[in-house]
Amino acid sequence: MKTQDQRLRETIDRFSRATGHTVAWLTLFMVVATFVIVVFRYVFDLGFIWLQELLVWMHGVVFMLGAAYTLQQEQHVRVDIFYRTMSARKQAWVNLLGVVFFVFPLCLFFFIESWDYARAAWSFNEVSRDAGGLPYPAIPLLKSILLVMPIAVALQGLSLLLTSLQNMRAR
Repeated sequence: MKTQDQRLRETIDRFSRATGHTVAWLTLFMVVATFVIVVFRYVFDLGFIWLQELLVWMHGVVFMLGAAYTLQQEQHVRVDIFYRTMSARKQAWVNLLGVVFFVFPLCLFFFIESWDYARAAWSFNEVSRDAGGLPYPAIPLLKSILLVMPIAVALQGLSLLLTSLQNMRAR
């Protein structure tokens, strides 16, 4: 029988995997958008500002929403020289301390710093600065990703913390 911690971890991990797999499809759309931009620009001498802006925003969304998945898959940047030679118990300690002292505080900082930025975009009904750019509500929606990313990473950090605690108890 699964404990409540295990069910919570599995739910968070499923969410991170689903988000990561979904956002990975944006890379295909980015390739197609780039192809369309180049063809229209150099073959038909046409440019679509909104498509160029969308390409930049998709790039940002891939990184922002893919961060939790990257952490879940343990593909994030880590000084592996020491970590890989540690025992499982020491690795659990490193992960636990990393989440408590780095992941959670950074996620809180990112969320607090992004709040006014996203809120202002919604309150001003922000649109692209360029004529022919992205219309409302595209910009506020995209800026709201700045609030979603730290929440998703913090949740994945919670999963990592629970996994670390379980690994520490098991040894």
